[in-house]
This record gives sequence, structure tokens and C-alpha cells, in this order.
Amino acid sequence: MSSLNKQFDLDNDDAYQQWKEQKLAGYPTSIDELIVEIKDPTQLSPSEHEAMLQRIRKTNMVIFAGPTGDDPDKDIPRKLGAQFGLTSLDNNTGADDDGITSLEVKTDQWHKHYIPYTNRQIHWHTDGYYNDLSQQIHALQLHCVRPAAEGGENALMDHEIAYILLRDEDPALIEAFMRDDAMTIPENRSDDKVRRPDRSGPVFMAAPGGALHMRYTARQRNVEWRGDSATHQALETLDNILHSDLPYIYRGTLQSGQGLISNNVLHDRSGFNDDGEAPRLLYRLRYYDRVSGA
Repeated sequence: MSSLNKQFDLDNDDAYQQWKEQKLAGYPTSIDELIVEIKDPTQLSPSEHEAMLQRIRKTNMVIFAGPTGDDPDKDIPRKLGAQFGLTSLDNNTGADDDGITSLEVKTDQWHKHYIPYTNRQIHWHTDGYYNDLSQQIHALQLHCVRPAAEGGENALMDHEIAYILLRDEDPALIEAFMRDDAMTIPENRSDDKVRRPDRSGPVFMAAPGGALHMRYTARQRNVEWRGDSATHQALETLDNILHSDLPYIYRGTLQSGQGLISNNVLHDRSGFNDDGEAPRLLYRLRYYDRVSGA
């Protein structure tokens, strides 16, 4: 991975202050400002593409609203992502054969043990935090086919904003989160086989091109944090931020034909109740790529 851009260098306060001023200038305070109406997600017009890209450049995310309704065609999100340079899918264990994950309640022996395939709340995280550092998830797309009958709301927060709030509180918090052993995900073992080894790494690190990337989970189980006081303070401060009413946290529930494209921002999901005849279905596309041009 490349080194971080100069604004994320703790020894370069001038570059950081200049970047922060530009970042916060005109920063959206409502989720409505993130929404772009599109006519055909498989073939965006130049103005639609630019409107989406502008929002991603500012906030690392955009919400699109298209006319496809509950059409389950997976080519819709696949072709939309490709228009932003997103093609390298992370074919994770829970994904379908085509690399796209169908997020719905599943009760088979394997899926029922993983919260994304239940109707339970999912706490704040970035996707793929347990991946090897060479296979980080730099972009994420969610595409709603059918929302839940009740609940299923997402909260969203730009990880660059989290970085700013932590650094302004105390640069030592950022330093703690940049340590190579800040967060360790223990091995995943089943049937006496190691499905995934221990994975250690920083919370904040460099994405391709030097952009800021974040790997984080608020879960209490199956995660080991570095035991020093600085890391503990960083975790406590971040937790307070994520459970605040700051205008930088957006909340909303995707409806049919709507979705999210992001550079893997922080997000959560509330619990939900399904309609038995039309259960909740979202497609999740995880990419090793970062949004092109953002």
C-alpha cells in the first residue's frame, strides 16, 4: 500500500489545516443533500455521473435513487459500480456465486451465525475489517431491492470526518489508531480448521493513491484491541462521536431502487421486521477498488 497523503501526516499541521478547511467548507448537514436522482443506473448521463462523483469527493458517499423498483436484476448494481471504476469484487464467503452478496434473512446452518443475514442490529463498522491488509475493501455499494416492513435504517459517517474529530481532540488518538497492531481480529476456526488466521492492522491506513482508509468494528466479541491507554482513549472518543447527535451522522432507510456508493464509510444498521411475503433484500458489493476520480 502507498503512504498516506501529506494532510494525514501528524508532523504536517499546515497541510492538515488546509485540507480540513476545504473538507468542512459546505459539508452537507442533511442526508437529502447526498441524494442524486438517476434515470437509468446502468447508463448514467454525464450530469448524473458528475453529480454523484461530486458528493463522493466531498463526503466519500452518495445515495442514488433510480426507477428500477424491486427489480432483482444484479446487473443493475454491477453496471452502476463499473461506471465509477468499481469492478474488483471481494468474493467473500457469504457472497453468491457471482461475488454479489444477497443480504436477507437466512436460516441455514452457515448463514444464521452471521448477523448480516439476520434481522438483528449491526453496530458501527467498515466492511471487510477482518480482511488481509492486502485485500482491504476500499469501496462499498448497497442496492435496495426491497426494504423491510419496519426498521433496517442505516447510519452513515464519513471516516475522514471521524479522523478530523479525533485529531482535533488529540493527535495522539490518531497515532494510536495508526499502529500496526491497533486492532486484531482473531482467527476464525470451525471443524478444527482455520478458516481465517489472526488479522492485525491499524484503524487508519493508506488506500491506493494515499487516500485515508479505515478498518473498524464496534463489536465487543471477536476483536482484540491494543492494551495501552492511548488506544483505549481513542476507542472511547470514537464511540462517543458515533453515538452523538452531530450533523455529520446521516440516518435513513433505503427504499426499492435506491442505494449507496461509498469509499467504505462507517455505517450501522438497525434491527428490522420483515414482511413475510416480500422480505427485505439488499445487494452488497464489496470492492478492492476505490471510487475512480474520488
